[in-house]
Amino acid sequence: MEDERSFSDICGGRLALHRRYYSPYCLEFCLSCPRISLRSLTAVTCTVWLAAYGLFTLCENSMILSAAIFITLLGLLGYLHFVKIDHETLLIIDSLGIQMTSSYASGKESTTFIEMGKVKDVIINEAIYMKVIYYLCILLKDPVEPHGISQVVPIFQADIMKFRQIKNCLLSASHSSQAGLWASLGITPSKVL
Repeated sequence: MEDERSFSDICGGRLALHRRYYSPYCLEFCLSCPRISLRSLTAVTCTVWLAAYGLFTLCENSMILSAAIFITLLGLLGYLHFVKIDHETLLIIDSLGIQMTSSYASGKESTTFIEMGKVKDVIINEAIYMKVIYYLCILLKDPVEPHGISQVVPIFQADIMKFRQIKNCLLSASHSSQAGLWASLGITPSKVL
């Protein structure tokens, strides 16, 4: 069974959240991010090249134009390969673990697997980034101290959903037939509220 919902990120961009139920013990979330805007890409490229052309007319050195083209191409390739995420997938398999996959615009994929025994809790964390933003995190148990936390792993790093939308998404998931699966992760409606 598959379910799709639309949300917006903190900047107002459209996000699509797909939920797939493979079995009562296996659930997958896929967050699709908006594609690169051709308008913004063209604006940045033109700005860099016009600034380089302005410097070229002052200095009359053709190396400035060549460097501007080279820097723009390297910057675009670096952005597509390391920064721009097309979609992120969260696969939860009860009693086995959580797999998080990030697919970048260049085709590169990054996968992280967390064993269910290492998961202490799933929380909504807040951070200050010019304003207060909220995001989902997995707290990992500390192997040395049983009540301690060894690491905080953010979920869906590319686009941060608004708090109200995270809350609604978790509440709808916890009230669904997957309540046992979410309970094994420590997510209950009372914790979200």
